Amino acid sequence: MNGKARIKKISIALPEQRLTNDEIAKRFEKWTGEKIFQKTGIKERRLSKETETASDLAVKAAQKIFDSGIVKSSDIDILIMCTQSPDYILPSTSCLIQARLGLPTTTLTFDITLGCSGYVYGLSIVKALLENGNGSRALFLTGDTYTKYFHSMDESVVPLFGDGATATYIELDDSKDIDWTGPFVYGTDGQGACNLRVEAGACRMPGYLADPSGKSDPKRSDAPEYLHMNGPEIFTFSLRTVPETLKRLFEKSGCTIDDIDMFVFHQANEYMLEVLRKKLNIPKEKFLIEMADSGNTVSSTIPIAMERAIAKNIICEGMKIGVVGFGVGYSWAAGLLIL
Repeated sequence: MNGKARIKKISIALPEQRLTNDEIAKRFEKWTGEKIFQKTGIKERRLSKETETASDLAVKAAQKIFDSGIVKSSDIDILIMCTQSPDYILPSTSCLIQARLGLPTTTLTFDITLGCSGYVYGLSIVKALLENGNGSRALFLTGDTYTKYFHSMDESVVPLFGDGATATYIELDDSKDIDWTGPFVYGTDGQGACNLRVEAGACRMPGYLADPSGKSDPKRSDAPEYLHMNGPEIFTFSLRTVPETLKRLFEKSGCTIDDIDMFVFHQANEYMLEVLRKKLNIPKEKFLIEMADSGNTVSSTIPIAMERAIAKNIICEGMKIGVVGFGVGYSWAAGLLIL
């Protein structure tokens, strides 16, 4: 089948457990629930259960796609899972999901381990695979359970991040002579890797070396097995990188801000997004912020925001969407979509 890759449906899956601002404020005396909201734009975030993984959530999101009747599991040619909280070091989480969803054994399947930029990177990978003859139907999943990496008293991460997953169904569409997905621009600066990192647990620092006793000291929030974020450096990186990335995207596409119907940035926190919006002179009505009840879900923030905007008719068929992901890595990417 000839055609161009087009997003046909997005679904989301969030854990049941909620962590509210008032509950967080009880841990940190200097904060109130309202102050957390003013600082982040988040009222609550979702927490995965102890035994609940990113793949569990991604499978739920994928099943919603199949339940909608838009495609059958037996018709999927490509499955990609984007996660930085895999079930195991190996095998790939996507292999586990392929079996759980009952996808054909002919399915092209692999993981990508990007975070905040992962959704935009993943869309570009799916586009390349589909349009180069590797199938006609793809399921692109995102999912993370970052909260499992937290120290409960780390005020730099607890108020921001939540767990969640999404599924995006993409297929070749030859109904119109339109490039539905892309173009894309990308960037990487590994010099910033130390500013958002879980240091222990993989081969550079196996868990047993980080904590020879086998159990973490609950008082040590600086222990290497926890997620650590240098918020000011991440903020500075974002303000420096995002405007230049959009400039490159506009140069590559020939578009301007006026040509874009809606911008969907990685939903890091509302304060950062508002600073970026004003810096870029993007009208408020063209700038989507949708994270108040889910928080920063890493690679899932963009599709969660899009799915909810579609449900509210804020994003409608035929609209041109500018998506921008940026963060952990440092890694960033931007692209254009027509829904």
